[in-house]
Amino acid sequence: MKDAKETKDNLNEHDIYHQITPDLKINKIINGMWQVAGGHGKIDQDLAIKDMIKYHEYGFTSWDLADIYGPAEDFVGKLRDRLSDLKGVKELEKIQAFTKWVPRPEKITRMLVKENLQRSLYRMKTNSLDLLQFHWWEYNIPYYMDAIRYLFELRDDGLVKQIGLTNFDTEHVQIIKDAGYNILSNQIQFSIIDRRPEVNMIPFCLNNKINIFAYGTLCGGFVSEKYLGKLDEPPIYELNTLSLKKYKKMIDEWGGWTLFQELLCVLKTIADKYEVSIANIATKYILSKPAVSGVIIGTRLGIVDHIKDNSQIYKINLDKQDHEVIDNVCKKSNNLFKRIGDCGDEYR
Repeated sequence: MKDAKETKDNLNEHDIYHQITPDLKINKIINGMWQVAGGHGKIDQDLAIKDMIKYHEYGFTSWDLADIYGPAEDFVGKLRDRLSDLKGVKELEKIQAFTKWVPRPEKITRMLVKENLQRSLYRMKTNSLDLLQFHWWEYNIPYYMDAIRYLFELRDDGLVKQIGLTNFDTEHVQIIKDAGYNILSNQIQFSIIDRRPEVNMIPFCLNNKINIFAYGTLCGGFVSEKYLGKLDEPPIYELNTLSLKKYKKMIDEWGGWTLFQELLCVLKTIADKYEVSIANIATKYILSKPAVSGVIIGTRLGIVDHIKDNSQIYKINLDKQDHEVIDNVCKKSNNLFKRIGDCGDEYR
C-alpha cells in the first residue's frame, strides 16, 4: 500500500475535494467525531488532538461533529490552538468543521438559537461556523420551522456561513424548501446496506441542488476484513461499541448475517482487483452516487487511525461490472424503505 501522501500527490484535486460553494471546499472523506461522544472506548485527549493534527497534515481537513458529541467541539478548538502555534493562524483556513445543533423539541426563540450558536463558536474557537447542521426529533412539534427561520437570520448576521440538516426525511426537507429556505446539505445514513436515500432523497436533492453527506457507510466497522468469513454471528458481548450495536440491527433488518457474508465476499473480490480494502470499495460505491458530496468515516482518535487506508479511496474508479455484482447481492435483501421508512425515520 502506498504512503498516504504519495497517493494524494498522484491525484487531481477533483479526486480528493468537492467544491460545494465558491468559498467552501471539502475533502470527500470527512472525519466523523461521533466516537468521542461515549460508547466507543475511553478517549485520551492529548492523543486525540495529536491524531487530529496528523489527519490534518495528511489533507483530511474536514470534520463532522455536534454539540451533543461530548468534547468534540472542544477538540476542534484545541486543534485550532495547536495548529496556530505550530504553523500560524493562516493554517486554520484549511479546516472545515461542520457541527450540529440538536435541541430538545420545544418552543424555539431567536435568543435560544443564538446562545447555542455562540456556545459552539466559543468551544470551537472560531468567529463563524462553516456549516451548522440542524436536527429535530419530533416533526409533530412544529417549532423546527422557527429554528430554521432564526438560523437563517443568524447566518445573515455572520454567526454561521451555511445551514444544513441532519436526518431529515424528504417530506420535511420539501416543507423547508417550500418555505423559501435553501439549505446546503442533508446528512443521512447511506450505505450498501441502507440504500433508502435512493428512493426519494437523491432525486429530490438533485432537483434542488442539495448536497448529501453520508454516514454509516461502513456500518460501524462491520464492512471490513475483520468480519469476512465469520460464519457465526458475533455474540452480543463482542458488540462493544454503540456503532456495532446499532449497525448489527441494521444488518439483521436488511437480510441477515448469511447474506451479509455474501456481500463481504463480493466486496473482497473487488477490493483485491484494485489492491485496496473492503472499506475502500464500500466508501467509493457511496461516493459515486448522485448528490453525495462526502462520506463521513468515523475516527477512533487516540486509539487507531485510518489515514493510510482512507487515502486509497481517491484512486479507485469502480466500473459498471463492480456496481452490478454489488447490486445483484442487494437485490436479495429486504426493502428497508418499506420496513423502516425514509431517511431519518429510524430516529422517530
